[in-house]
Amino acid sequence: MSIFREHVETFGTADDGRLFFSENGGVVSSSTYYRAWQETWELALPPAVVGSPLARRPYDLRHSALSTWLNAGVDATEVAERAGNSVEVLLTRYAKCLDGRQEVANRRIEELLGEYE
Repeated sequence: MSIFREHVETFGTADDGRLFFSENGGVVSSSTYYRAWQETWELALPPAVVGSPLARRPYDLRHSALSTWLNAGVDATEVAERAGNSVEVLLTRYAKCLDGRQEVANRRIEELLGEYE
């Protein structure tokens, strides 16, 4: 957390609260993020992750996070809100990433139905 605080104290935030912004206060372009990623990902990630698909593009990190949250059982509306997507877009794109959730769903349904016995 101290790195975050130091960054904000040094650079501030954009007028709309964004942490990263261009020299003129605008939105940082995707090509700038990609170039920065290409220059730093080997330093930022553990060696086991560097060679994985997770490290190819910054977007892959986002994809991994959203998939992980959904698989952990975080409510889709919460994940969508954090991602800045609608639930429809989130589930259209990430439903194929859900794995092994049928067992969890069955257990939850059985527990709920058990409360009515």
